[in-house]
Amino acid sequence: MKLITALFVTLLTLAVPAHAKSPDEVDVGSTLRNLPMKGLNGPARKVLDFKGKPLIINVWASWCAPCRAEMGSLDRLAKHYGKQFTVIGISTDDYPERASQFLQRSGTAFPMFIDSPPWPLEHMLGANRLPLTVLVDAEGRVVGKYYGAHEWDSPAAVTGIAQAFKLKL
Repeated sequence: MKLITALFVTLLTLAVPAHAKSPDEVDVGSTLRNLPMKGLNGPARKVLDFKGKPLIINVWASWCAPCRAEMGSLDRLAKHYGKQFTVIGISTDDYPERASQFLQRSGTAFPMFIDSPPWPLEHMLGANRLPLTVLVDAEGRVVGKYYGAHEWDSPAAVTGIAQAFKLKL
C-alpha cells in the first residue's frame, strides 16, 4: 500500500508542472502588462501599443509543426479582417534568424515579434505549450486563450472570434 501511495504521489507531482501556471501569467479577464517586443519583420513595439482595437496574439516557434501548420490561416485571417482586429505573432525561438527564415519562406505578412530570455512575453501569456493564441479586447484585457493548432479563418473560428470581441464579421 505504501508503494502504491508513493507511486501515486510521484505521478501527481510529475503531472502538475505540465499544466502549472506561470507566476507571471495574466489570467483571462485581466489586463496585459505593457512589455516591450522586439520586431522580427517590423519595428519594436510595446504590447499595449495595440490598445484601442481587438488583438489576436499567436505565440509560436519555427520548430513547432502545429505552429507552422496554422500560420497560413492566421495570415489569411489578418488580411481579411485586419480592419476589425489586429493579428500579431510572438516567436519563442532561441535563434531569431530561424524565426526570420521561416517568415521569409512562409510569406507571412502580419506583424511578428520575438521573445528572448528570460521570456517575459511567454510567461505573461502562459505559453507553456505551443501554439498558443490569445484574444485580447480593445482595452487590453485577455478574453480567451486557445492552445493547439486551429484553422483560424474557418467559419467556426471566425464566428468564435466575432463573439469573443463582440463584433459583426
